[in-house]
Amino acid sequence: MIKPINFAGLSNIMTQKNLKSSTAKNGLAKKRNTGMKKFRWLSFLMKLFALGAISLALLFISVYLGIFGRIPSVEELNLVKTPLATEVFSADGRLLGRYYVENRSDVKYEEISPNVINALVATEDSRFYEHRGIDEVALMRVFIKSILMMDRQSGGGSTLSQQIAKNLYPRPDLGIFTLPVSKIREGIIAYRLEKIYSKEEILTMYLNTVPFGENIFGIEVASERFFSKGPGELTVPEAAVLVGILKANQLFNPRIHPDRSLERRNVVIDRMVANGYLEESEAEKYKQAPLGLNYRLITYNQGPAPYLLEHLRPELTAWCRSNVKPDGELYNLYTDGLKIITTIDYNLQSYANQSVSEHMKKLQGVFDEHWKGREPWGKDQAVVERAMRRTERYTAAKAAGMSEEEIRAEFEAPVDATLFTWDGLKAEKTTPLDSVKHYLKLLKAGFMAMEANSGQVKAWVGGIDFRFFKYDYVKAPRQVGSTFKPVVYLAALEEGLSPFDYYSNEKKVYHDYQDWSPTNSNGEYGGYYTMKAALSRSINTVSVDVLMRTGVRNVIRTACDLGMTSELPEYPSLALGAATVSLQEMVKTYAAIVNGGAPVEPHILMRIEDRNGTVLHEFTEPVADGSRIDPGNTKLVIEMLRGVVEEGTARSIRSVYQVSGDFAGKTGTTQDHADGWFIGFTPTLVAGCWVGADDPAIHFRTITYGQGAYMALPVVGGFYQRLNNDRKFAYMRLQEFERPDSLVMNELYAMEPWVEQIRPSFDLREIFGIRKGQDKQEDETLRQRGETSPKDDKEPVWEKIRKIFKKK
Repeated sequence: MIKPINFAGLSNIMTQKNLKSSTAKNGLAKKRNTGMKKFRWLSFLMKLFALGAISLALLFISVYLGIFGRIPSVEELNLVKTPLATEVFSADGRLLGRYYVENRSDVKYEEISPNVINALVATEDSRFYEHRGIDEVALMRVFIKSILMMDRQSGGGSTLSQQIAKNLYPRPDLGIFTLPVSKIREGIIAYRLEKIYSKEEILTMYLNTVPFGENIFGIEVASERFFSKGPGELTVPEAAVLVGILKANQLFNPRIHPDRSLERRNVVIDRMVANGYLEESEAEKYKQAPLGLNYRLITYNQGPAPYLLEHLRPELTAWCRSNVKPDGELYNLYTDGLKIITTIDYNLQSYANQSVSEHMKKLQGVFDEHWKGREPWGKDQAVVERAMRRTERYTAAKAAGMSEEEIRAEFEAPVDATLFTWDGLKAEKTTPLDSVKHYLKLLKAGFMAMEANSGQVKAWVGGIDFRFFKYDYVKAPRQVGSTFKPVVYLAALEEGLSPFDYYSNEKKVYHDYQDWSPTNSNGEYGGYYTMKAALSRSINTVSVDVLMRTGVRNVIRTACDLGMTSELPEYPSLALGAATVSLQEMVKTYAAIVNGGAPVEPHILMRIEDRNGTVLHEFTEPVADGSRIDPGNTKLVIEMLRGVVEEGTARSIRSVYQVSGDFAGKTGTTQDHADGWFIGFTPTLVAGCWVGADDPAIHFRTITYGQGAYMALPVVGGFYQRLNNDRKFAYMRLQEFERPDSLVMNELYAMEPWVEQIRPSFDLREIFGIRKGQDKQEDETLRQRGETSPKDDKEPVWEKIRKIFKKK
């Protein structure tokens, strides 16, 4: 039986076949479309890559041709010189300070510790010895990590040579083109550098130019700043600290951020292990070590001798302006890397700094306590007004056309300020006027030490802190007080006054000089003193009496013979130091006395060398002028000044400071205790100190604290005490002054220093033929006429003494 055809089912089957066929066609179409899209994208990327490559090539060519700025040639790179600081050294070769635009100093490869080299290569350029200026592997790593993986910690990929290029030739500001143009430019320069210099030279150049923050450049300055040692002495941990700074100068500065610096140091040590420069066991030991900073700031403003550097600056600048380099250009004090060798002794400079700081901190505390609850200027507001008008703020306001009322308002408006105190810098909100008052109360000091016979300056401290107080008190004219008295007594001996006479301690009125009358600091009068006793005890009445007998002009002439150039007043008060003379000039004067009356100019500069050590200029050492003073008289004055130390106002040199060996000196105090002085000397070294406030109106109220023995002597005493304890200067304790004739010495020490009345006795001057001043002046007149004085045939006084006491 034939089954009927199921047209409905057949229809369904046909429909399904058609659907499958349609789906297959659609699938093929989709595949074709997807393939076309991929092709288009691939084509787009290829075109983009090609465009990028062409653009990069064009950019490279543009940079190479100098369109974005000229690229230094091989010849220029072969002569590359970085601006170097001029360095000032002590006579024993230690750094005192620098003049610079950039605080930079060069070292040689062999002067750098291998620890620094290894730490640097391991951290900054691990394939340094394998590439030729551009590390393609590092660049690919940076491209993949930075561009494709968006990893910002992947590093910059720059080699040391590229970083040198960046340091030598700063990147120009080209907007969005700055980075690509700079990278290409640095790559080209790096490639050229590698063609010219060896790997050792590249490393040296890098370490001499790289910045370490705090405005210092190069490994030498960095190692001095953070560890107080040369780059050749750096240990592995120290080298790792300095190399760690390079990643971010401020962030990893060990002084500011010690914890971050320690962490970064350990990362550097790990990099040294990873690159085979350290064993794991060594690294662990180094990572446990502390930072070990020994921070020492040596700049223009700070260091062992900032006042000295400022004192030398004009002379050195003048030398540079009158001397030409081999290339025909004038020398530049700030960029040519000159080496200045001075006469300064580094140890003595350090002792001077320590003595000034130690005593002035203590003295300031006494002064503040002395005036506690009161202002030192009392009701005299003119003192504050004068100080205000000397400030830069006032000068600038005046130059800007501000009225006095506006300036006053500005000085009374609170501002943020950093003030100097002996307990450290103090940041606070205060008015500029209060700052002026704060600084007015600070006592200042100047100190100088000089070899007597050569004039070589061995130490120079111009103030208490150069950062805040630029004025140099070594050169400041101040009243000298009793430190001038040795000149008076020397002039008296020169004019024929006898050291064996007694001089009255009576209080006199000098009617020809506006009824002026000298007073003694102890308020005691009466009796008679020998010259030696009067000088050692600083008896003012006797000093003035001696000056008047000698003649003021004769005293001034003697001062000039000793090398003094300051103007001296023709008044009796000259005997008490009314003249204003600088510490430098007073030290020079005492040196002349030590030299038998022959003055010698203080000098500091010995020679100038270029950056390679070639001597450019040798300074001629000044020769002492011939003495116009009898050396026998200078011996007598020195013997009197020994008495000041042994039994007079400077006794504490022995009792407190335990200074041994031959020593002499003189204290000085001016009116109202405004200035304190002490100048002390051995047979070869003269050292002096002045102490006081900027304004003489500010001072101690009593002689107890205001005398030179309290204000200034401790600085000189502390200086010589440190010198005595230094084996290097042990020879000074064995030196002796040349004494006067033994018979004269016996007579001097046989005399009572003070007597109530003078016993009738023979006149030593007449017996020994010691001529009076007027006789000496008559002889000088005869000599000028070409005539001979019959007194010239007389035997020397000391020979006559010898004959009188000679045994028969």
